[in-house]
Amino acid sequence: MPTRTRSTTWRTLVTAAVAAAVTALTAVLPTPSAAALSAPRESRPVYSYADAVRESVWVDTGLDEDGDGRTDRVAADIVRPAEPARQGRKVPVIMDASPYYSCCGRGNESQRKTYDAQGHVIRMPLYYDNYFVPRGYAFVGVDLAGTSRSDGCVDVGGRSDIQSAKAVVDWLNGRARAYTSRTDGTPVKASWTNGRTGMIGKSWDGTIANGVAATGVKGLKTVVPISAISSWYDYYFAQGAPLYEGGPDELADYVESDDARARCAAVQRKLAEGSPRSGDWTPLWTGRDYVKDAARVRASVFVVHGMQDLNVRTKHFGQWWDALAKHGVERKIWLSQTGHVDPFDYRRGAWVDTLHRWFDHELLGYDNGVDREPMADVERHPDQWATATAWPPAGTRTTTLHPAPGSRAGVGTLGLRPAAGTEKFTDDPRLSETDWAAHLATSTPEKAGFLTAPLSRPLRLSGSSRVTVTATPTTTSAHLSAVLVDLGPDTIRDYADSAEGITTLDERTCWGASTAVDSACYKETRAKRAAVDYTVVSRGWADLGHHASLGKGEPLTPGKAYTITLDLAATDHVVPKGHRLALIVAGTDKDLIDPPPTRPTLAVDLSRTTARLPLVGGAPAFTRATSGSAGTGPAPGTLHGVRAPRVAEHVPG
Repeated sequence: MPTRTRSTTWRTLVTAAVAAAVTALTAVLPTPSAAALSAPRESRPVYSYADAVRESVWVDTGLDEDGDGRTDRVAADIVRPAEPARQGRKVPVIMDASPYYSCCGRGNESQRKTYDAQGHVIRMPLYYDNYFVPRGYAFVGVDLAGTSRSDGCVDVGGRSDIQSAKAVVDWLNGRARAYTSRTDGTPVKASWTNGRTGMIGKSWDGTIANGVAATGVKGLKTVVPISAISSWYDYYFAQGAPLYEGGPDELADYVESDDARARCAAVQRKLAEGSPRSGDWTPLWTGRDYVKDAARVRASVFVVHGMQDLNVRTKHFGQWWDALAKHGVERKIWLSQTGHVDPFDYRRGAWVDTLHRWFDHELLGYDNGVDREPMADVERHPDQWATATAWPPAGTRTTTLHPAPGSRAGVGTLGLRPAAGTEKFTDDPRLSETDWAAHLATSTPEKAGFLTAPLSRPLRLSGSSRVTVTATPTTTSAHLSAVLVDLGPDTIRDYADSAEGITTLDERTCWGASTAVDSACYKETRAKRAAVDYTVVSRGWADLGHHASLGKGEPLTPGKAYTITLDLAATDHVVPKGHRLALIVAGTDKDLIDPPPTRPTLAVDLSRTTARLPLVGGAPAFTRATSGSAGTGPAPGTLHGVRAPRVAEHVPG
């Protein structure tokens, strides 16, 4: 089947247009040199997908996590073109290591691996093998330890998870052993590959790519983490405030095979004991923090994330990106308006073309210019994208803004000048950030809001913000939320919908070659839009009891002032002319953090409360944007936005 097929009419029109353009250009362009003509710039689908080699090997991880007295072996299913091996040529590898291949499926259509009677994989989820194998790549799908056909135990981002995938990279580079079966079997070598490996995957899969990159393993040339975790503590807690019910032990149980579940009770107990719901940072979290090991990363990193992802929140890519930048790692980034969604399902054509050129450059060494293109693509409105040569852009400066009291309780101003005064609010766990934002210009008891004047010109935030709050509680426990809001009308992706910003259609398009059992054709999508009067730009949460240390929370003394700095999620957002930028300080953000044991009232000391925002142009840009006339801005009163997110099951999938 032809690649990227849409319709005969479309293909005919494009072919005619290209032919006409080539004819016109031939008359004016100089003849390229022989060297230029011989240098490949794009891999072509010249190999047979139907005749590709499909095989499975079990790679020895060197660990015995399930305690059965022998080292664990993980299953690696391989699809590779047959022709290069017959020609004595070696191919690079694209690899997706996942816990979901049998339990839950991958992609928008929840595809699982399928095997023939001999146990050879005949269908791989997603399009990677269909598209890239004919272009001279091998695709390897690895079952993480404790899942599907692999030995061992799931340890949720720990040593076993990461070693599951790293051992395969080592085997591809001749440094580890593999066999033709899970138990005995014949030793097998990866003589068909040059060892150059790129890892890709969404959510947990992308998290494994981050973790393997942080080991510095040789042979791993690039990783493409999509909506991926960079530190597992930050998946379960926000500076001591619990984000989700349950813990990593329950997540392990969710994806483990029946065999592993029967053998891995001890590992699950360690997961439960090492991740107390107190929110304290423990050694378990240190072992699952990849950010601290960013200096080891040898691979390039192509980060993809939805800026409204409330499953794997954007703090994950923000802190990972900053750490990689500090150590000079080659990087590229795409940021969408979606929630937890793969770019194949919101920008399909551009994504496949960009990924193709990225892998060609990183794994085949083609000089196709992808490394000289803009570093960042950012979705400004549904299906409307902007680019930047660097991210955050040059000229971005951390700018300190100060909240100040206004003429009404709980409705203040936000500006460059320090202010004095106090604002109070009482935690109401029944309300969320959308409730607070909808009543920003109204005095309500559960939040304090601070608004700029209507902007006279656009103001862009790009990067991670931090909000320092000094608050005095009335009880022995308190949780805090800090939320940035763009107050003004817009049309955005409906990220709070169950599909998180997309609508799946019946029409299919094809991206690669197919067989009778492995189709390269996938359902198309379109943006699901919402007309709103405000947009939540970024948010962060914390437990005030962890003000002194993440390592150990403490009961609060009622009547005593405490200071804590909240890390807000990374974003890239332009507040348009006529809109207002607002900061909300409140308590429990319903459905996003759990409430504290008590229901405190907190008095916020405005003289010791600040918001440090990454503004393009810094303080001068803020001054220009908040000076002059831009009308009155949105009228006070209840505003319309996307409904509060309702995520039924939090799984990084």
